Amino acid sequence: MDHFLYRDGQLYAEDVPVSAIADAVGTPFYVYSTATLTRHFRLFDEALDWGPHLVCFAMKSNSNQAILKVLAGLGAGMDVVSGGEYARAKAAGVPGDRIVFSGVGKTREEMRDALIGGIRQFNVESEPEMRALSEVAVSLGTKAPITLRVNPDVDAKTHEKIATGKSENKFGVPISRAREIYAEAASLPGIDVIGIDVHIGSQLTELAPFEAAYLKVAELTRDLRADGHDIRRLDLGGGLGIPYARSNEAPPLPNDYGALIQRTVGDLGCEIEIEPGRLISGNAGLMVSRAIYIKQGEDREFLILDGAMNDLIRPSMYGAYHDIIPVREPAPGVVPTPYDVVGPVCESGDTFAKGREMPPISEGDLVAFRSAGAYGAVMSSEYNTRPLIPEVLVHGDQFAVIRQRPSFDEIINRDTIPEWLEDTPVPAHQE
Repeated sequence: MDHFLYRDGQLYAEDVPVSAIADAVGTPFYVYSTATLTRHFRLFDEALDWGPHLVCFAMKSNSNQAILKVLAGLGAGMDVVSGGEYARAKAAGVPGDRIVFSGVGKTREEMRDALIGGIRQFNVESEPEMRALSEVAVSLGTKAPITLRVNPDVDAKTHEKIATGKSENKFGVPISRAREIYAEAASLPGIDVIGIDVHIGSQLTELAPFEAAYLKVAELTRDLRADGHDIRRLDLGGGLGIPYARSNEAPPLPNDYGALIQRTVGDLGCEIEIEPGRLISGNAGLMVSRAIYIKQGEDREFLILDGAMNDLIRPSMYGAYHDIIPVREPAPGVVPTPYDVVGPVCESGDTFAKGREMPPISEGDLVAFRSAGAYGAVMSSEYNTRPLIPEVLVHGDQFAVIRQRPSFDEIINRDTIPEWLEDTPVPAHQE
């Protein structure tokens, strides 16, 4: 469920007409619903209320400060994967004891900053990382709390670029070697072993892969406790999918996911952490764009928008599907038209959809990409010197720009001309 609905012939974001936002900030732009973010977080929180837990929002899905403030105010922790995300979480007021640091390539500088600034735990992904973290912690006169991310070799049955739990993926350590690596961890002077971490992928649309992974984690927990380790926390990752194509997708609900966790690991007495991102923020956001031209091709019509692959790269990168709907509600019984929906970037890959059946669109009409709140703005770029597009947050009948669109001058002035080029003349064109 989200809070983007037609009312009086217009698409609304909560109680604000989307067209009014377009008039105020221009297109394209992202818009997020506070009510949807709140509802989705609470669904996860309530699904785990059978025991001690923390829902850590996966910031890689959407790291805007305003979004983080909304979720932190609801009691969310944060799952970060870089020093920059850690700094963003802290700037949003999230205390260190609610920040989990994941990622396969943490640098010593990032480790040091997190240990000084406060951290709930590091989800360690390799033996070299664990040894480096111990050295950094010892240099600061402290110990680093860790879980070790194990790779359970479970097929998440998702897109190959977002699967993380198979043996050929770069993430985690083989679960078959976990006991020996935990033994080394216990011997390191700067390490405090507190639990186990697992994450098998993103956009999972069935529970069976989670169950297979969590049963392996339960078995490992018992083995590690038998070895003398105080395993008191289980970080079970995220990955629960959302319905991008609303007509044929029905991913599991958070309460079913919570019941699965209770059934597989609930008897271990561990605090449970989960790291959802997409299901909290995905359907809480739209990308809104305007039709520039309707172009007749040899055997198709192209709907050319002012939004492009640099603004929303998921269709180009993953072949991802997003519902694309008109902001003006179509009349009942209107006959749809097939469009290739494309942007203005000089790449054939700048294609959002091919042969997409939509109500007829005219030049100047607004369209909205649903389910764009996750991995949309955070993956955008300024390719073709196209400015990053505004982000807008709606709260009831109010809205505010939470990231401004930069001017061309602001973009260009970030470049620096070396001294030796300052006075280099530009030759005149020779006819």
